[in-house]
Amino acid sequence: MQILKTTRFLEELEVILDFIAQDSLTQALLFFDKLDEVIFSLPDMPFKCRQSTKSNDANVRDLIFHGYVIPYRINHMKDRLEIIGIFSENEWGI
Repeated sequence: MQILKTTRFLEELEVILDFIAQDSLTQALLFFDKLDEVIFSLPDMPFKCRQSTKSNDANVRDLIFHGYVIPYRINHMKDRLEIIGIFSENEWGI
């Protein structure tokens, strides 16, 4: 299963990494590496994360990672996972 990171996700991630890097570039790189590892493990069990609280579609899931919500869509027709964005849990309204 292919993983597609949307432009929105990449832009939001860049803002988060820039913020973390203000304190520690090492921590920003570590955050990025660990997040990538978790994202690339999703195809093994794409339904392991909870159904999104913002969607009635069972194929839209919420990955929770270090205080951030990463919504993604399972697209069976194209055999891919679409990483939609990344938000602080506080922004997401949890």
